Amino acid sequence: MTTLAGIGFTTPWLLLGLLALPILWLLLRAVPPAPVRRVFPAVTLLLGLNDDDSLSDRTPWWLLLLRLLAVAAAIIGLSGPVLNPTQGNTGNGPLLLVLDASWAGADHWTQTSDQITAQLNEAGRAGRTVAVIRLTTPEPLQFLSADVWRKRVAGLLPQPWQPSPDQITATLDYIVASEVEFDTLWFSDGLDYPNRDQLTATLRDRGELKIYQTAINTLGLLPAKFADGAIELQVIRSTPGSAEQVTVLAKGRDPGGTKRVLASATAEFSPDAETASAKLILPSELRARITRFELKGARSAGMVALTDDSLRRREVALISSQTDNEGLVLLSPLHYLRQALAPTAELYEGALGDLLPANPDVIILADVAQLASDEEQKLTDWVEQGGMLLRFAGPRLAASDISRSEEHPLMPVRLRSGGRSLGGAMSWGEPKTLAPFVEDSPFHGLAIPDEVTVSAQVMAQPDPNLAARVIAELGDGTPLVTRKTLGQGQIVLFHVTANAEWTTLPLSGLFVDMLERLAVSTAAKPPSLAEMEGTTWTPIGILDGFGRLSDAGTLSGVDGPKLMTELVGPDLRPGLYDSGSRKLARNVLRPDDILRPSAWPAGVPVIGTVAAPERALGGILLSLALVLLALDVAASLLVSGLLHRSRSAAMILVLVLAGGLGLPAYQAQAQQDQGLLGLSSELALAHVLTGVDQVDGIAHDGLRGLSSTLRFRTSIEPSEPVGVNLERDELAYYPLLYWPITTDQPIPSVEAYAKLNAYLRAGGMVLFDTRDANLAGSGANSPNARKLQQLARPLDIPPLEPLPADHVLTRAFYLLQDFPGRHQRGELWVEAAPADAEQIEGMPFRNLNDGVTPVVIGGNDWGAAWAVDGNGRPLLPVGRGFAGERQRELAYRFGVNLVMHVLTGNYKSDQVHVPALLDRLGQ
Repeated sequence: MTTLAGIGFTTPWLLLGLLALPILWLLLRAVPPAPVRRVFPAVTLLLGLNDDDSLSDRTPWWLLLLRLLAVAAAIIGLSGPVLNPTQGNTGNGPLLLVLDASWAGADHWTQTSDQITAQLNEAGRAGRTVAVIRLTTPEPLQFLSADVWRKRVAGLLPQPWQPSPDQITATLDYIVASEVEFDTLWFSDGLDYPNRDQLTATLRDRGELKIYQTAINTLGLLPAKFADGAIELQVIRSTPGSAEQVTVLAKGRDPGGTKRVLASATAEFSPDAETASAKLILPSELRARITRFELKGARSAGMVALTDDSLRRREVALISSQTDNEGLVLLSPLHYLRQALAPTAELYEGALGDLLPANPDVIILADVAQLASDEEQKLTDWVEQGGMLLRFAGPRLAASDISRSEEHPLMPVRLRSGGRSLGGAMSWGEPKTLAPFVEDSPFHGLAIPDEVTVSAQVMAQPDPNLAARVIAELGDGTPLVTRKTLGQGQIVLFHVTANAEWTTLPLSGLFVDMLERLAVSTAAKPPSLAEMEGTTWTPIGILDGFGRLSDAGTLSGVDGPKLMTELVGPDLRPGLYDSGSRKLARNVLRPDDILRPSAWPAGVPVIGTVAAPERALGGILLSLALVLLALDVAASLLVSGLLHRSRSAAMILVLVLAGGLGLPAYQAQAQQDQGLLGLSSELALAHVLTGVDQVDGIAHDGLRGLSSTLRFRTSIEPSEPVGVNLERDELAYYPLLYWPITTDQPIPSVEAYAKLNAYLRAGGMVLFDTRDANLAGSGANSPNARKLQQLARPLDIPPLEPLPADHVLTRAFYLLQDFPGRHQRGELWVEAAPADAEQIEGMPFRNLNDGVTPVVIGGNDWGAAWAVDGNGRPLLPVGRGFAGERQRELAYRFGVNLVMHVLTGNYKSDQVHVPALLDRLGQ
């Protein structure tokens, strides 16, 4: 590309045509304008006279200038002018684009994408093949045309991790395996990471290397900590510099369930400091609502810190049957519980009826035997909804008859009475010690001090379920702690007192550890590596590169030690994990992480990525040339006298206005939705633009053929079909979206998926067509089918089932049993019928609710079967002979039924239609 005065030209040789403008000026000056003819009878008197000196009239200079400007605009427009042309990509061989594509680049990914597109445009103009590799997800090099990669730029997104040593090694292997010599443009996110120098050296050996790197300082947010009643937040930066203030937002749900900012704090970097700290002191109720911390205005996973149970202090209600005596504090049933739980939990004391409405996480009953019937019922309901009831024995429980003859709902086991027990408590001459905790016990791995002994306890009645409910026992096998589940909650009974009356357990650290293992309290520190051994954590939410939390879907569980020690990556995604009893957040950054800026070898040029986007000016200049030529026509008519002055002025004014409106039309078309005018009053079918011109053209022609069929056969009169861009266009105007699947189409953004989900919930329908029924019918898993799974994963799609024989699609307009397109072997999937949809005796179909299946999935390539040209003739062959035409007819009938179903719902399932349908069915 040649650059003149800051404007690039793709075909600069056409500018030589400007040299002909002076010659054109002289030619136009030499040719006089056409003479004006007037009817004048007396002119016959002048016949035969000769004028010795004749001077022809000349074209006015302003008209000549107008014509020259029109020609000049056309010449310059055809030469391919480009504003803000990309500079520096001067090679002519293959080109490799290397992308860090990590969380560090997410905050300025839009600028990076623009620069990547600009480089691909330049490579396309130079005829260079291009390969693109992301270091966070490396794949073998594929050198393709720049146009192919330009369509995939939207799908090149940053990942929520940095390139790992294994990923760099894989990248080096792919580079070595390539036999092509190439130049490299490396889009760096500005952070250093292991083995980057080795990759740099390898790329320099293969050709010229240039670095595109942002000058923005990278910030990161470390996981939040809770200490001394305050939340501690720490912000780090990659490049120490001047003093800087950063706002940290605490986000969560308010009491109404709305996501919002609950609190904020300011962290201030001192000059040349790499870290800045801030503290938040919040009430426990507000602190428990926080789900994440993030830097204000950030769009990066490294600037987000998810919260888990290590931040939230559980609310514990303490209830005792005795009243505390100031002089007997150590004998209080609640004293040791207060000491063990106060550092890590919010404690509430009072009557059970007063504490239940507060919905605490745990309720502890210390030697409480009998409850009022209404309190007992409320407590049972609370446990069934997920609460934990922790009970301690004592003289009152031992003396009561609770859970003797039969198991009480709020007791895990039956208790013995009589025998060696005294009032229900068994005594020994020698205190007993604890047996080691078995492997399936929640206390497994805890060390048992020698000084922990038990002198008395309530005995469990032998029962078939007893062994499964014992989670701790004495050395002689007597149950010490038993547990059972009730609904979604659990009930745990310590068969000893909560004070030191029957046992020394409350005097030891083992007592605190056992409460933590039961999740009664939540420590303000993460679990140790030893505690994570043998555990599996299931992801329930994962972060993307931009810091957005989404559902983890079907991702597999992660081993506890791996979750603690390994770096985040494709196999360990940052997000929120659950073990069943507690939640753990694995953030992008760990508490001891630091950020280091990337440093490049001498001789490697480093260029900033902030650049104005390219803009083609050819269309604007050609439009200007057409307007000037139109003005020339009007001016020529005016000069020759063939047009009245007033009419000429009006024509010129109209042309000027049309030209003024037409010049920005090229840009406006890219900003406004296609065919938006009138869509609210007319029905139009739409197809999703895939970026593949051939597929999009067939989809448009197919919907045109279906629209024509609807106009001729039904009262529906659709307008011209519309191709929709999911990122830009409004979907609410279209009742049906036809989405042909291709392997190369980019994954829509989160905003596009939000629009799609809203569209489906509002009653719209999407017809997914993998166009591969000729392969899928044989049981093969085609690339299009795999792409459909990837595209549909973020959509809110209900359970699906193969189309049942009594579905309304089989009779919405035509009575159908098959639904072929260009293929006829594929299965059709629709929303599964409700579980309570029953077929009444004597009825030909079930009585379904009045709804529309939001998605229909198949692979029969209906768009190709519906496609017609401008004259209404089929574009593509379907089958052979008469059988093929019959197959095409059934495809049209399926399309009619589909549109009818979208517009009318399941009204054909109403019983009022039964007589007519039975008559048509010949019954």
